[in-house]
Amino acid sequence: MCLAIPAEVTKILPDEMAVVSIDGVSKEISIALIENLAIGDYVIIHVGYALTKIDPEEARRTLDLLCEFSAERQEAVQ
Repeated sequence: MCLAIPAEVTKILPDEMAVVSIDGVSKEISIALIENLAIGDYVIIHVGYALTKIDPEEARRTLDLLCEFSAERQEAVQ
């Protein structure tokens, strides 16, 4: 199963790269597939590539659902 997750762009780097934040965790990714990206934009990332921009509200809802799923999974394991 593949999972693409939303992340906020926190820094634009040279060579079509950027730093994104995923719930406070920073990751360097390629932004070669997206034009006109700015700091503060949200993108969907998969295996180190930004695939598309996403609405900030949709990004937040998705991250909240992932967090909720993780919490429920932790409870089930215990």
